[in-house]
Amino acid sequence: MASVFNADEVFEMAIRIENNGAAFYRKAAGLQSDPENQNFLEGLASMEDQHRKIFTEMRTTLIEKDKGPKVFDPYDEVSQYLAAMADTIGGEGSPSVADALTGDETLEEILQTAVGLEKDSILFYLGLKDLIPPQSGQDRIDEIIKEERRHVAQLSSALFKLKTT
Repeated sequence: MASVFNADEVFEMAIRIENNGAAFYRKAAGLQSDPENQNFLEGLASMEDQHRKIFTEMRTTLIEKDKGPKVFDPYDEVSQYLAAMADTIGGEGSPSVADALTGDETLEEILQTAVGLEKDSILFYLGLKDLIPPQSGQDRIDEIIKEERRHVAQLSSALFKLKTT
């Protein structure tokens, strides 16, 4: 399989996915009638904001070889392609998931959806990792995956608590 991305580009996608994930939780919060559920979902949106900050920080620590362009791109089409990938393939980052919210979902259903989306994101990053040559920061993608796994654990814990109360 051809290597087509570098770590910097994947971090760019990860940041966009986190922005979209925060938008999902904020929309879900806005559709809730229970103030406690609204606050909880706003907290999850803030968690996504924190992920975005973490990924932005990680991105700033990349060395030049992790940022070098893989292809000649005079029209910035790679960034446009990455944005489209993040919006459609990136699990939690898909705006269509937020658009599909009706307000009839229970908090449990929202959390189940969120856990599934986070797992999809992990699979997405695992697949992308194969498209990055080792000398272009492939190992840095593990940092993104680790953060996403932590988020799956946090959401799963919240879902468990919700089911047992």
